Amino acid sequence: MNGEKGKISSGVDPILIWLYLLLVFIGVTAIFAATYRDGDPVVSSFVSFKTDYSKQFFFLIIALVLGTFILLTDSKFFTATANLWYAAGMVLLFLVFPFHSPIKGTESIIRFGGFQFQPAEFCKVSVCLALAKYLSMPDLDFSKQRSQLIAAAIAIVPALITILQKETGLALVYFSFFLVMYREGLPPTILIIGFSIAVMIIASIVIEPNTLAIILTIIAAIVIFLNRRQIRKRRSALVTIVFVWLLCVGIQRFAVPFIFSSVLQKHQVERIYSLFGKDNPYTGAGGIAVQSTNIKKDNTADYNVRQSKIAIGSGGFAGKGLLSGTQTRYDFVPEQRTDFIFCTIGEGFGFIGTTILLGIYLLLLFRIVMIAERQRSVFSRCYAYGVAAVFFFHIAINVSMTVGLAPVIGIPLPFISYGGTALLTFTILLFILIRLDSDRQMVLR
Repeated sequence: MNGEKGKISSGVDPILIWLYLLLVFIGVTAIFAATYRDGDPVVSSFVSFKTDYSKQFFFLIIALVLGTFILLTDSKFFTATANLWYAAGMVLLFLVFPFHSPIKGTESIIRFGGFQFQPAEFCKVSVCLALAKYLSMPDLDFSKQRSQLIAAAIAIVPALITILQKETGLALVYFSFFLVMYREGLPPTILIIGFSIAVMIIASIVIEPNTLAIILTIIAAIVIFLNRRQIRKRRSALVTIVFVWLLCVGIQRFAVPFIFSSVLQKHQVERIYSLFGKDNPYTGAGGIAVQSTNIKKDNTADYNVRQSKIAIGSGGFAGKGLLSGTQTRYDFVPEQRTDFIFCTIGEGFGFIGTTILLGIYLLLLFRIVMIAERQRSVFSRCYAYGVAAVFFFHIAINVSMTVGLAPVIGIPLPFISYGGTALLTFTILLFILIRLDSDRQMVLR
């Protein structure tokens, strides 16, 4: 790419383009391996729009056209319309409530004839642009609490709406934008508090409630004893310790039961407890948690994960080959073309194939971060970190849940999993970044 002015290739990062093309090629191939049926004509089935891989191939063509159109767009367009993107995303999210089609337990999808559209996926682009726009305001003082709360609201409001649409897994992706805020000056204390709350929730799952309450009380007593001299000088230290203890007990006694009984769906709670080898203790109706200690183990809760691990393990070092996998070819793994597409690659191409795929993703993330740090514009830098955060969250959680290291929350593997909305969303995210980077010498606002 010669960098001549006026050409689409001017300033475009070739590495990102080639990584994108490589990943979408792997994606179509993996979907083909998971859904192809013996005896079907390969060529005609690819253009029939009747098979999953032909539909994904069709959406890939649309994505390439859309990516080309983005590269031809003036980069100032994205800064000028960032808030409009956010408004459009919010409108689409609200349109889901009257026009959604319930599909597999979620109410976040709008159906247009034979097409399905998930606004919560597209809204990630809107949030990424709007957050970058806000953080790049010339007069913004991000050290002030008010500015931090506004930035957090930009990401959290769509997440809350998505939760109301019973798409909790996708809603969690929006919290990855806090990494962008951290890069721009969000105090690490906020991240530490968030991490501590997550640890507290896990402890509430793993440890018996009364035992955990006793442990928390003992820890609080030890902290008070070790800081007794400071407490004598400043009574506020004691108040802080007691407040933290009450907060931890509140999370254990009230927040966790409320989340598991009124926010998450039953199958999601079962998957979370199954991850830790525990029975689901929360049942009931009307949003009331009823704790039971004698519930029979639901062996179907971790069926998907067990079959996924069998498929990946059966691939061995070099894999069984493109169309030779038994677990994925004969539908032993549910949702193997979407949430569990990674196990299709694991069985077909083994340890070598999965390592190469993860290496490509790692290179993609490093390249995006490198591009972010070379931007003169705060807008471009914030947007780039937003893209990196979204990709990292999707990759880490999707791969982890296929090997049993994270609960199954139903988020796609970027550029690999089947789904037109997801493919177009990831393409838009990446190509806007490529377009902004091509004008990296400009200061965009």
